[in-house]
Amino acid sequence: MANNWIDAAAEADIPDDDVTAVVAGGVELALYGAEGGVYATAILCTHGAAKLCDGFLDGYEIECPLHQGKFDIRNGLATCEPATDAVRTYPVKVEGGRVYVDLG
Repeated sequence: MANNWIDAAAEADIPDDDVTAVVAGGVELALYGAEGGVYATAILCTHGAAKLCDGFLDGYEIECPLHQGKFDIRNGLATCEPATDAVRTYPVKVEGGRVYVDLG
């Protein structure tokens, strides 16, 4: 399966310990700066369809702003009810100051 790396943002636009909404390749994503790395998930919570970019990031855990469900941004797994279904994650690489996301 071929990689589908899409230029999503400038690395400088992803603040550490925060989440930012972007559209890359026509897909809405949440990009996270956490512990010196960059991570990407689908933008919508799997429980209430709220935008995770409006949530609170604590380490590697994003809290949904609607019902306070939580997800691990590294693997998408739900870590706190009412969220039970994982959120999709995407591979990320940073090159030349740009953040690329594999949408494949």
